[in-house]
Amino acid sequence: MTSGRALGAVVALAVLAAVAAGLWMIGSPGDARRLRLDERRVSDLRSISTSVDVHWTRQGVLPARLDEVSPPVGATVTVDPVSGQRYEYRVIDARTYELCATFDAEWQPGMYGYDEAFWRHGAGRHCFRLTPKEIKRS
Repeated sequence: MTSGRALGAVVALAVLAAVAAGLWMIGSPGDARRLRLDERRVSDLRSISTSVDVHWTRQGVLPARLDEVSPPVGATVTVDPVSGQRYEYRVIDARTYELCATFDAEWQPGMYGYDEAFWRHGAGRHCFRLTPKEIKRS
């Protein structure tokens, strides 16, 4: 083997090792997609929660179903971006409700950047228990 071919083989191995190390450190493209989808699910649940807060402020009661919120939540927000199944909403009592979704991955620190402690979840189905907040006009 000539020195030129040997050098090329070493460089190719170094590049391959760097790519493998990078994927190991940051995860695969599939992992990144799953995390983005989970971010979307939490964002959707936050939007639904805000709509419930608006309904609570205007009506003084929790909506019995999500299609009662005013203004109505858009259809794309009330369904999971992959399965197309509606997010679960359930009234627990006069001041408590649950929003549920099925997540692809376990929550990781810094994943959402807001309300970190509240939105923690494992992989699979998880429900968040919420209390409506009155929306104050500025």
